[in-house]
Amino acid sequence: MSIRVKNLYKVYGEQKAVNNISLSVSKGEIVGFLGPNGAGKSTTMKILTGYLKPTSGEVSVCDLDVVSQPLEVKKKIGYLPESNPLYYDMYVREYLGFIAGVHRLSDKKSAVNRVIDMVGLGPEQQKKIGQLSKGYKQRVGLAAALIYDPEVLILDEPTTGLDPNQIVEIREVIKQQGINKTVLFSSHILQEVEAVCNRIIIINKGELVADNTLAALQSGKENLQRILVEFAVAVDPGLFSSVFQPGEVQMLSGTRYQFSSANPELLRKQLRELSLKHDLDIIAMQSESQSLEIIFKELTGKSEQ
Repeated sequence: MSIRVKNLYKVYGEQKAVNNISLSVSKGEIVGFLGPNGAGKSTTMKILTGYLKPTSGEVSVCDLDVVSQPLEVKKKIGYLPESNPLYYDMYVREYLGFIAGVHRLSDKKSAVNRVIDMVGLGPEQQKKIGQLSKGYKQRVGLAAALIYDPEVLILDEPTTGLDPNQIVEIREVIKQQGINKTVLFSSHILQEVEAVCNRIIIINKGELVADNTLAALQSGKENLQRILVEFAVAVDPGLFSSVFQPGEVQMLSGTRYQFSSANPELLRKQLRELSLKHDLDIIAMQSESQSLEIIFKELTGKSEQ
């Protein structure tokens, strides 16, 4: 197991920033790590990377303990923090060469060329970092995290400042890295998490509130599927009371209704029978998956900003 966290606590005075979190992430997984501001995401990632010590609990990366073996852990992790620390007076190639030297890479030039090409820094590689746009500074930070080919990537807001075209490019880089690495991906851009991650972990107020695939989370806590139905004319909601239970039907407008069921095939059959019995014309019927934004709001009690 590349990342293993068991009963993790981090306490600041009276505040529990991280409250008894347990999770694990394997090689080949790209996991979205989500939560509102102040939920404990960055604290957890800093503990994983050895920048903070836990109050209690067990944390290991590639079977190395982050408390007793911090330097060995850092060799395994490529980390892009939210506040991307860069030397603005250094040139892009110079900085990446410096990072390669810190990690004692035998062929620094080849490593620098590889990551410049990987993250699309070619047009800007001769500039000073301070001259770059925010998006290209993010690319430099990502290149620095990748240059020594780590086994685990921890990325905190990696697409901040990128334009839509750049986001697509970096998304593909992360997907490719996720084939053979472990990737923990934190972002406030929930559409990016949906596009990149195959599993979602959500924390709120320091506690774990969800850990599952996106498909499983979209099915709802009761494994319900939502079906939107539009009728040709307005329908009295009382018409459905003989077939459906309270809470299974929601009127969106006079002609549009949302039905929830753990058995969507049975639901469709019931709707067809009901429409024939009462001479109702159904002009549209479609399944609806919950967006990650809706799931996030339900689990954390607030919208993502």
